[in-house]
Amino acid sequence: MDLKIYDTSRRAKVIFEPREADKVGLYACGPTVYDRIHIGNARPLVVFDVLSRLLRTLYPTVTYVRNITDIDDKINARAKERGIDIRELTETTVARFREDCEALNCLPPDHEPRATETIPEMIALIERLIDQGHAYALDDGHVLFDVPSWDDYGKFANKDRDEQISGARVEVASYKRDPADFVLWKPSDGDTPGWPNPWCDKGRPGWHIECSAMSEKFLGPDFDIHAGGIDLVFPHHQNEIAQSCCAHAPTDRQDRFARYWMHNGYLMSEGEKMSKSLGNFYTVAELLEEFPGEVLRLVLLKTHYRSPLDFSKDKCREAKAELDTLYQSLRGHSASDLDQFELIVEGGLAVTKALADDLNTPSAVSHLHALAKGINRGPSQIYPVGSVSANTDLLEQKRILKASAKMLGLLQKDPEDWFKAGAPTNGPTEAEIEIQIEARKEAKASKDFAKADQIRDDLQAQGVILEDKPGGITEWRRA
Repeated sequence: MDLKIYDTSRRAKVIFEPREADKVGLYACGPTVYDRIHIGNARPLVVFDVLSRLLRTLYPTVTYVRNITDIDDKINARAKERGIDIRELTETTVARFREDCEALNCLPPDHEPRATETIPEMIALIERLIDQGHAYALDDGHVLFDVPSWDDYGKFANKDRDEQISGARVEVASYKRDPADFVLWKPSDGDTPGWPNPWCDKGRPGWHIECSAMSEKFLGPDFDIHAGGIDLVFPHHQNEIAQSCCAHAPTDRQDRFARYWMHNGYLMSEGEKMSKSLGNFYTVAELLEEFPGEVLRLVLLKTHYRSPLDFSKDKCREAKAELDTLYQSLRGHSASDLDQFELIVEGGLAVTKALADDLNTPSAVSHLHALAKGINRGPSQIYPVGSVSANTDLLEQKRILKASAKMLGLLQKDPEDWFKAGAPTNGPTEAEIEIQIEARKEAKASKDFAKADQIRDDLQAQGVILEDKPGGITEWRRA
């Protein structure tokens, strides 16, 4: 099965061909840990988690690296604002970040390097750039990349000279040889974190050099896929390419560093890009107080990853209803029963095919609904999808649905747990609900249907929905 992805550098959808036939290296830019992540930050986490799941299905060996930036001026400023140690801030924020990732059903990457743990590699990379004539050190301890020294600078981001200067998130300072030059290393004063280095007594890295060093440490100087948000194309990813290509050998090959580049689109809020600077965002933690993490994940996957997504709580409510429908089709079997299936790529399952077409998650989600529809129609009218046929029995059909959904990080809870979770603080407990269901059964057995209806209505008023099934079975879920 061919994997097609949209490569930013080629500006086209292409067939993915790894450098080594059975081995894939994936690097994604991670968070700067000065605050809780917002739902916009969560989009690349979820999207590239799906990509890593797909790659592991298609290739025997996948190494997924996602960094943590734990040295940055934003971190320094936030720690000073709160009157706490920088290390305390970053450790707390990293722990909360991992909690949010787990709630969103994101699998841990194979490596999660921190910038502060990769300082020697950064210094070595900067020294190579100086030796190659692509960087220069100043007497005050600054080291800068010499942008005019590389003719291909700006090609990846499709930026002309004026855009390179005006669009760069760097200071146009008097100490630069060229206004577009960017900082690789800078001196640290006072309580600002710093490390011994060849250029000043104490200094710290610039932002861009961090990812070049961390990706090389774990994937080598040449690897397959580099991923991140569309806002990172310039200057961050353009600068990474310049650093990494120029540090190893003068070359005009953009793919010497990463062979393919994937970028997710912006998350919008009422038509504007969602960002911390604009203040128009929800943190993941805030949303988790109202919705399960799987709901947030589905909202992020229902729009194609390269398209803008206008996020709202109404979309979360719609996603919750969709998940209720999908989980409902799995009821009647335990999680252990449903897990007895391995997704076979060669089987031509529709979800895998959809994801192999540039992570077409909207199509993949629609196939999940088709599978659920077949289950709900019953064994004589299974809805055929992919390699699933009308001869597939209901339990096997449910196993295929759950295995297919696993590719998206969805439907991995026990169905009963899904419906019985989220009890309001003033609502009935599970034990109290079961007692009322038993009382209702007794009322129906004695033909006191008015009492049975009253029990049902009382539970519904408390947010508990009863559903009578064949064989005298009553299932319940929280509204």
